[in-house]
Amino acid sequence: MLRALAVDDEKPALEELLYLLRADPRITSAEGATDATDALRRITRALDAQGDGDDGIDVVFLDIHMAGLTGLDVARLLARFAHPPLIVFVTAHEGFAVQAFDLKAVDYVLKPVRRERLAEAVRRVVDLARTAREPRPQPDRPAAAHLPAASAAPGPVHSGSEQIPVELGGVTRFVPIDAITYVEAQGDYARLHTEEGSHLVRIPLSTLEERWASRGFVRIHRSHLVAIARIDELRLDAGTTTVRVGSAELAVSRRHARQLRELLMRHARR
Repeated sequence: MLRALAVDDEKPALEELLYLLRADPRITSAEGATDATDALRRITRALDAQGDGDDGIDVVFLDIHMAGLTGLDVARLLARFAHPPLIVFVTAHEGFAVQAFDLKAVDYVLKPVRRERLAEAVRRVVDLARTAREPRPQPDRPAAAHLPAASAAPGPVHSGSEQIPVELGGVTRFVPIDAITYVEAQGDYARLHTEEGSHLVRIPLSTLEERWASRGFVRIHRSHLVAIARIDELRLDAGTTTVRVGSAELAVSRRHARQLRELLMRHARR
């Protein structure tokens, strides 16, 4: 069972969120805070009390746009604690999803909040909290014994991969970043391509380029960002450079061609 703190500087939105949380049988207590300062005071008091009793806080449902400190600021501060509460962002803005999950948020719920969507977020929190309480495997047992059976099967395994949330028909799905082969710019949006299909997210390509550079993604064109490990073929033809990524053939701009060739050479030597 979970003890929750909801934080939103808009009182009607806070009251609605608290109503939905208190109606969920998995939530034993739900309190509200109308600003980040009050929220941090309550969380610090709960952590100082070792999380015992009704004053403990297991999860914070956090708005992003608030007067003073933002929800992202609060999450960054909480990350400094040894055992911070879990965080679910609840916001009307889609554009902060990447930053939210960089801060290890459990979920990212868009307003207006639907009961079933919030219930799914609570389920994820419950699952994560349960996993954290499970005893760790004994170190003298073979490591392979702790791997899921599916890990022995052929094909990519993404269980340890970071994920990016995508909205599809009002449902949030989580796509492993390692499953993304390339990204295509579509105005202020980006289309994430995987072997199974594609997903549209409201994040500029330039933002993903900056955040995913360390994950092996490289800009090859103003319209495309590619996972370098997913490039199957580099083709030079009459001064034109293209790459093949699965069944897709993508143009490489002249300004990016040299850097791409050097990166591919370094990648091949590994």
